[in-house]
Amino acid sequence: MFSDLEGAKSFYGDVLGWTFAEASTEFGNYTEAYANGKAVAAVVPPMPGQEGQSQWCLYFAARDAAATAARIRDHGGEVLMEPMRVGDFGTMCLARDPGGVVFGVWQAGTHEGFDTMAEPGAYTWAEVFTREPEKSDAFFPAVFSYQQKEMEDEEMDFRIYDLGDRSVLGRMKMTDDTPPEVPPYIDVYFAVEDCDDAVAKATKLGGGLRFGPMDTPFGRFASLSDPQGANFSVIDITRTEGEMPKMTDVS
Repeated sequence: MFSDLEGAKSFYGDVLGWTFAEASTEFGNYTEAYANGKAVAAVVPPMPGQEGQSQWCLYFAARDAAATAARIRDHGGEVLMEPMRVGDFGTMCLARDPGGVVFGVWQAGTHEGFDTMAEPGAYTWAEVFTREPEKSDAFFPAVFSYQQKEMEDEEMDFRIYDLGDRSVLGRMKMTDDTPPEVPPYIDVYFAVEDCDDAVAKATKLGGGLRFGPMDTPFGRFASLSDPQGANFSVIDITRTEGEMPKMTDVS
């Protein structure tokens, strides 16, 4: 969601190599983004009342958006936008967890979501950044039936949420290094062929480097903000270093 739609298209087109479809005026200038011809994201202007809050929104798949909205309320979350049918494409809903993390819910119709993942330019991972991890740890597994694993690291409060045998989402406690004016959010990771090259392009175009680049067992990554203030991360999953961290199941 971007106040300057053309600016977002120019920035992410250069940094991530995206191309874009024609804006759909029937659906609020929704504009789909492609990497190598496959759908990977979409950019839209702000909704009324949200002007000036450029940000990425991750949508969680739901079989029944209305039932998911009910579970969100039952577990202390807030439904910001009631489930709304979007033509034949599907049904959307916007919500916030008890700690302030905003996310979307999508019940697929003809549009199921990403055409590809973990390829250059495509979505590959996401992490909930929150100052109140206990609230997210109670909320997301209850609403979406996740199991949890905790990283064995005294310096970092980090969990992974699993769906069956797949890890689908991380949860990181925000540290005192995060400016107090930064609200809780979901950090979306896009795969790139070269992390350092992506960082160089982003900063040259007016983006900000928040963290990294850094080598990890998951890949070389960096956290960025675009010129409109939307946070995101880039990761080269082919360049890994070190051993995978030990994780403990959380009952």
